[in-house]
Order: sequence, then structure tokens, then C-alpha cells
Amino acid sequence: MVFAPGAAPKDRKGFMAWYSTVVEWGEDHGYDDPKVCAPPLTAWFHDIRADFPPMNGPFAPPDDVDSPRLTDYSLGRQAIYAAFAWSQMRPARRAMFDLAKKHRLGFFDASADDGHVWAPTLFGYRLAHGSGGTAAMANPLG
Repeated sequence: MVFAPGAAPKDRKGFMAWYSTVVEWGEDHGYDDPKVCAPPLTAWFHDIRADFPPMNGPFAPPDDVDSPRLTDYSLGRQAIYAAFAWSQMRPARRAMFDLAKKHRLGFFDASADDGHVWAPTLFGYRLAHGSGGTAAMANPLG
């Protein structure tokens, strides 16, 4: 999941409570159109959909229904959750992480055992919480 860093609590407990609320999908809109997203999330979505097109919504390809790169996105105001095919796990995680950095968004590795959360800082990008320490910072995606 990528998210607007100002929307999420900074501490682990608060973040996980916020995440649980986000994935209830209770906002008053559909979740397949990026026009509802904050501008940096919209930009992130348009970048990632070039390699991982959406299954649904206005940018879904009409004739590529068997591609393993098709991705199920849930597009919210402050967060985008992406569910990729398992065969695409490594390249998708890398693309999500790199584009989150580019667009200065938070990145929650919901598939990781400890759910690393990365966030932009004034001078870069850092592991905000989730275990992994120095090793995770040196090689954030295994």
C-alpha cells in the first residue's frame, strides 16, 4: 500500500489502527478511479499502471484479461492498496517502493512478515517502523 504520509499516524500502533480503518473501504466513492486520490497518489498510480495495469476502472485494458501483470487496485483519498499476482511479487514490490520514493509517499509492505512502513523524510526515505533494522534499510525489498 502507498499512502499520503501526512494522513497516517507516525507510530506503529496508531498506523496499524489507521490501516485497519482504511481497508474497510468506507469512503463514499467507488475505488477504481484515481480522480478521488490526493494528487501525489494519482501521479503514482499513473506511473505504476504503465507496467501493472488495473483490472478495473477507466484505465483497465479492454483485451488483456489474462496478463499476470493485471493488478487489483483500491484507490482511496489518502491511500492506494494494490494486490498483485504472486508471480509478480518481486517486480511489483520494487516498482511500488521506487515510485513511492519518487512521489514522496509512504509505503506499507503489507505482504512482509513484519509489515515494514517506509516514509519520506526531509532528506530521503527511511524505515519508519516494522522490524528489519539496518539490514532492511540496506536492502529494503529482500
